[in-house]
Amino acid sequence: MLGFLLARAGVEVLVLEKHADFLRDFRGDTIHPSTLELMYELGLLEEFLKRPHQEVRELGGQVGGKSFLLADFSHLPTHCRFVALMPQWDFLNFLVEQGRRHPGFRVEMQAEVTGLIEENGRVTGVQIKTPQGAREVRADLIVGADGRHSVIRARAGLQVIDLHAPMDVMWMRLSRRPDDHGQTFGYIDRGTILVMLNRDDYWQCAFVIPKGAAEEVRARGLPAFREQIVNLAPFLRDRVEELRDWKDVSLLTVAVDRLSRWSRPGLLCIGDAAHAMSPIGGVGINLAIQDAVAAANILGSTLLQGAPSERQLRAVQERRMFPTRATQRLQILIQNRVIRRVLGSTEPLTLGFPFTLFARYPWARRIPARVLGVGFRPEHIKLPERIERR
Repeated sequence: MLGFLLARAGVEVLVLEKHADFLRDFRGDTIHPSTLELMYELGLLEEFLKRPHQEVRELGGQVGGKSFLLADFSHLPTHCRFVALMPQWDFLNFLVEQGRRHPGFRVEMQAEVTGLIEENGRVTGVQIKTPQGAREVRADLIVGADGRHSVIRARAGLQVIDLHAPMDVMWMRLSRRPDDHGQTFGYIDRGTILVMLNRDDYWQCAFVIPKGAAEEVRARGLPAFREQIVNLAPFLRDRVEELRDWKDVSLLTVAVDRLSRWSRPGLLCIGDAAHAMSPIGGVGINLAIQDAVAAANILGSTLLQGAPSERQLRAVQERRMFPTRATQRLQILIQNRVIRRVLGSTEPLTLGFPFTLFARYPWARRIPARVLGVGFRPEHIKLPERIERR
């Protein structure tokens, strides 16, 4: 997204992707209303929504057998009042296609960054490994957008503040049938949490486990794991046999952290490289997109002329630190007050606060919808387009 926005303004950009394609399963597939609003501002929303996707207009849940609605997106002050579920590879391919309409945009696949090039205390480039061999790439600015296991931030020696997460997530897919309910839903009962995302012909399922408990879950065996899923969602009983091997279950090791400093001279980290988010709410990709827009707005005009100053790089962090802190604090609150207690429970659970509030008062569902759908301090496109399309 940052590469596209900068190239759109006339900056020469090279995006390095270490894989041969974007096909990665069980990644963040939620495109929130705040990101869809950016697509509208770019004039791309209609074209974007032609891609296959599902639209989530409400979020519901079930605690101890009692169902309730958690969030209602119909009141959001955005053009799209829903969360779009779209495979991340489709989203990334769309951005690449839009970027390639501008002459300054290039993407190089199978180009893995292995190190940084520094001169006189400034990062001036990266060392990369490609099928054709190793080489160096020089630039006025290096942006680390390489995720929670960022090579860039590790090589730069940036300090990581670990905020801890009490859980990990086991991802899987189970077939969905036409007579299944259409709602994205969360199931909570004693010691177990299952979140199901409607992907039209299948359910993308997240089974939440205590931190580091994956081996213990596997040791109990796949039949026991299937039975836990059925206990939460009985209508899946005739489908859990689709999990034939532990290879059908992907482990996400949850991390919540952030850098104390996002930049060094010539270098900036954004997205999960700057702040790894919990999967709660699926907001990680959307915060990363907001970082990209803020970085483009702040740095774009300078990059047309040359390298940005340290002060300008710090300004990106200053702009994005409040929404990062606020979102992580909320995620940690939910982790500690809800998820940790549920995973540690052995007795049947009942619908307690705040779920009773959402169940009883429709207006209350606007609050989580606003936090999830728009977030704290949403960004808007300010960097103008330079009309030099191919």
